Amino acid sequence: MSPLTDKVTAPPAGRDLAARFSAPLLSYFLRRVRDRSQAEDLVQDALLRVIRASEYEVIEHPESYVFKVAANLLKDSKRHAVRHPTVARATVEEDALGEVDETLVDERSPERVLDGETSLAQVQQALSELSELTRNVFVLFRLEHMKQKDIAALYGIAQSTVEKHVTRAVLHLARRCGRS
Repeated sequence: MSPLTDKVTAPPAGRDLAARFSAPLLSYFLRRVRDRSQAEDLVQDALLRVIRASEYEVIEHPESYVFKVAANLLKDSKRHAVRHPTVARATVEEDALGEVDETLVDERSPERVLDGETSLAQVQQALSELSELTRNVFVLFRLEHMKQKDIAALYGIAQSTVEKHVTRAVLHLARRCGRS
């Protein structure tokens, strides 16, 4: 091995921990995030933290330590997702030549654009009429696809209260936007 390779590889204790816990950690994260690439990233982060910690101290109970690190990473990841939501973008199917299938794309006529802008303005106005908590709960549940139990935990309210806020928002939007 070259000196450069020695610097990059983990110490033997770290390699043992990585070999021992990679598969269980991946399983743990996959059950919770359901996105393989994110789960693999979380496994790497967890193992990196454990290996760094093992360089400075002896880890007496590696099983509990590794999964405590994993649980903390998961909490951090969820907190980050709530603070920095991303907009999921739908992809348009393309054929082998890279051309967009015309049946998947609606015609954007000026009338259709105007209708869309009018509808969006109505929805925005209706949402602004709701209380801040009701609006936030509705947006997190319907647009960000956050689970009701997670919203309840975030705001420190009961899950049934979250359901009531969502129902209140849906009924208000239906009344204000003409869909009852």
